Amino acid sequence: MVQEQSRSEKTRELIINSARKVFLEKGYAETSTRNIADVAGITQPAMYHHFNDKEAVYLEVVNRVGKDVREVIGQGVLKPRLQPLNRIDEITKNLFDIHPKGVGIFIHESYAHLSPAGQRKLGMLYRMYYLDPLTGYFNLPEVKLRKEVLPDEAADILIYSLNAMFSSFYRIGGQSISTRDKGKLSLRLILFGIAEEPDEQ
Repeated sequence: MVQEQSRSEKTRELIINSARKVFLEKGYAETSTRNIADVAGITQPAMYHHFNDKEAVYLEVVNRVGKDVREVIGQGVLKPRLQPLNRIDEITKNLFDIHPKGVGIFIHESYAHLSPAGQRKLGMLYRMYYLDPLTGYFNLPEVKLRKEVLPDEAADILIYSLNAMFSSFYRIGGQSISTRDKGKLSLRLILFGIAEEPDEQ
């Protein structure tokens, strides 16, 4: 009995880890349960033994990925030795690392394909794991926002702007700079626009 439970738990983790790879690469709409089962090396009926449908496994994946996101944002916020711009650089790099195709394909483009209950849960997870931790960064006293912009608005703007940057990410900066530097340039375009960055005080 214990062995069966252990085997069942391992299969469930295998499904979640396999689904994570596929959803982050292809998004919700372009992913099928067959894709997930194939990556996991199991049959679709075996997958349905653990999850009722694609939405159920997707929301579990969002929960897992979101915890990673909250952790890396928190680590970036809690580095007072770094200047604010360097901290958001690090946070952005980690977001790129976790979402190689962008937060948009993983979260925002998936929303319309979920049930009303799934949409509510996705919204809750997105706020808890993405928006609230980033709002914590923009609430830091050393982070100077425009007076018209609230911290939670800044967090939302940053994520949506990064989504747009992903679509043209590999064209920014030409071929002469590294992927890491392309990410830093993308962030500066979002924060300061296309004009030259103001001198730091």
